[in-house]
Amino acid sequence: MTDSSRGLRNAGVRAALLAAVLFGASAPLAKLLLGEVSPWLLAGLLYVGAGVGMWTWRLVRRAPRVRLARHEVPWLAGAVVAGGIAGPVLLMFGLASMPASGASLLLNAEGVLTAVIAWVVFREPAGRRVVLGMLAIVAGAVVIAVPTGQAQVTSVWPALAVVGACACWALDNNLTRKVSLTDATWLVAVKGSVAGPTNLVLALVLGAQLPTLRATGAALVLGFVAYGLSLVLFIVGLRHVGTARAGAYFSVAPFFGAVLAVALGDAVTRQLVVAGALMAVGTWLHLSEEHGHEHTHHAVTHDHWHTHDDGHHDHEHPEPVGAGVRHRHVHTHDAVTHTHEHYPDAHHRHDH
Repeated sequence: MTDSSRGLRNAGVRAALLAAVLFGASAPLAKLLLGEVSPWLLAGLLYVGAGVGMWTWRLVRRAPRVRLARHEVPWLAGAVVAGGIAGPVLLMFGLASMPASGASLLLNAEGVLTAVIAWVVFREPAGRRVVLGMLAIVAGAVVIAVPTGQAQVTSVWPALAVVGACACWALDNNLTRKVSLTDATWLVAVKGSVAGPTNLVLALVLGAQLPTLRATGAALVLGFVAYGLSLVLFIVGLRHVGTARAGAYFSVAPFFGAVLAVALGDAVTRQLVVAGALMAVGTWLHLSEEHGHEHTHHAVTHDHWHTHDDGHHDHEHPEPVGAGVRHRHVHTHDAVTHTHEHYPDAHHRHDH
């Protein structure tokens, strides 16, 4: 089995990659709607679609009520403001003045900025392959940002707006990791419920006009899939592989977005090919990473979905639970020191 295929067996890696595919479609498809919908209003509709869709999903599935711990509220509030309000607005303004293929590949900056914040601010560990992978992704972003050929922009401001959106989402990703054990559908429903209406009201106050029912419906559906379902999967990725690595795997989103943009009419340029190759190398370096050493788990009590065959949940139940059965309840981990290959997931946030 190759290193990369072993990485793909991790549930968090698969979730982050699928999240990237869904989100990657948002840039070129959103650009199709910008002729009928103002950038700010579209940002609001996308998150309304995510919020309404997730509340409906939870209602249909009769999801249990969620209670967020008081100390976790500031983390979620910060994530909502950064990623749910500021990020989408900046992206829509950037898309309004540059080709969707160029914007899609610039979105790789989100993964890089996510990793930098995770490493510098939140002290998440980074190996040599992870750093080299990020350097390759940065190189690809620099290539696509050079204003030549079909990927050029008429001004530096649209590109800066897209990068600014990436910075907001990078902060959002790191803050969301602090609450990532909470039900992901609830987190996305809350974010959409706050960010969507806020952006809609601000857009209307500033003079935006309501679009047609057809455009509104298309934006809501796009928001549910590309923002709602994608974010749920990304939060699952955060739980299993940590912030920096989930951000790296998410970097395949611009590849998919660029391919879709070309299918919708954008030209294939040398810049796109070179940037895509560099970013592909960076993603492979992350997928093939190995990390293992002796580490200590401190005693902790928390509540999240788990199975009893993952090496970290060996507690007993009054009624026996099968090894691969997913379930959740409040449970306690005793302090333990052991050695095995691992990611900086919810159970491996130790220092190095």
